[in-house]
Amino acid sequence: MEATFFWLNEPKAWSGDARRLALRTDGATDFWRKTFYGFERDSGHAFLTPVEGDFTASVTVSGRYEELYDQAGLMLRLDAANWIKCGIEFTDRLMHFSVVVTRGISDWSVIPLHGVSPEAPLSVRLTRHDDAVRVQFRFGDTPWQMARLCPFPTASAFVGVTACSPEREGFEAVFSDFEVGPPIARALHD
Repeated sequence: MEATFFWLNEPKAWSGDARRLALRTDGATDFWRKTFYGFERDSGHAFLTPVEGDFTASVTVSGRYEELYDQAGLMLRLDAANWIKCGIEFTDRLMHFSVVVTRGISDWSVIPLHGVSPEAPLSVRLTRHDDAVRVQFRFGDTPWQMARLCPFPTASAFVGVTACSPEREGFEAVFSDFEVGPPIARALHD
């Protein structure tokens, strides 16, 4: 049976489906709750499907990262107050692998990606094992690198791709090879 997808904040310009999706962001789009900046935003674009129990979701993403906070990657979402977004985010004139975990309030962690071309496609993988989520990334066929291991509820949720551009409209992102399947092995070190 094929997965059912829906838009949370559908962008005006998009084409494709879960296997290959291209979009152009609307203006002032973001997901954030309270911490540091004090504001709450739930206006980012997300193309989501329901998930239960343990799983691994992955996607390859490329984008035209040019303006502060342009971002694209994966999202795991329970509701507006409980979610994770992870992928590339453009900040300080550099691409970063970014993870935001939100449990009522948002935190933010980044890994600077020095020497990585803004056009380089990135693969993102998110795995839920019981009440823990592991976030990983890689470029090309390089080994998966862990970016985050965090607690997260085991409740029914939604997973899919997300893109935001808080400072402008028109950020272009392309997602390919999105998959959801059984969780990868629990071993953290290959």
